[in-house]
Amino acid sequence: MPMEKLKVPPSEDAEVRSRDATISSEPAVLARVFVRRGLGPAERFPVLIYIHGGGFSIGSAFHRGYHEYVSSLAAEARVVAVSVEYRLAPENPIPACYDDAWAATQWALGHAGGNGPDQWLNEHGDFGRVYVAGDSAGANISHSVAVRIGRAGLPAGVRIAGMAMVHPYIGGTDDDKMWLYMCPENGGLDDPRLKPPPEDLGGVGCEKVLVFVAQRDHLRGRGLWYCEELKRSGWGGSVEVVEHEGESHVFHLLKPHCDKALDLKGKLVAFLKGT
Repeated sequence: MPMEKLKVPPSEDAEVRSRDATISSEPAVLARVFVRRGLGPAERFPVLIYIHGGGFSIGSAFHRGYHEYVSSLAAEARVVAVSVEYRLAPENPIPACYDDAWAATQWALGHAGGNGPDQWLNEHGDFGRVYVAGDSAGANISHSVAVRIGRAGLPAGVRIAGMAMVHPYIGGTDDDKMWLYMCPENGGLDDPRLKPPPEDLGGVGCEKVLVFVAQRDHLRGRGLWYCEELKRSGWGGSVEVVEHEGESHVFHLLKPHCDKALDLKGKLVAFLKGT
């Protein structure tokens, strides 16, 4: 099925409203913003910046699966969510995806003063509680965003409370060949976007990290490696690992109503609530 046919428009659901926002016209970077319905003018909730997976080359924030998943996080975790629609490789070679996610992050955080272009973020975003999250390639991009936050600093009043990485793609598998192909200007297998060095890990710009791995996922070992290296780097935050036995890569998206997918979402929701 053509990728465009998998996309759905923003919606006005019973619990959550969504709409699309233009981050940049050239290059074209978009986002879908989600907020709970029926909020009072003084109600503020954490801000979630979500980055979808898909091997850097497929997927979309507008695909039904991601639309429904992020919408459910907005409802259950009570967050204002910004789901990033970044450019895909190989048509747009890496680092376009990293640059787009960073542009979307800056756009979202630019609402902290209450005068950004999106009124939902202005009126209901609590920028003292910002989270970055993603799955698979999106988790890799989330790490890159967190490193750039650590280097660049934050606008006044902004705090990155945490980062959640679901089945993260971290270099060290045969998948690296495809990443190198999609990124013509690369640093080889030691490229820091593939294999984060200690100085990047030590500067991750958030307070806590939650990493999900799946027992039958070929990326499991790299997710565990990331956690151990993060601890060794001198980074001052806390890291937690959650493993689901008997499950494979992004099972929570492929069968979202199974018990273990609901457990994953429940733990992610609790993390976003700060509990």
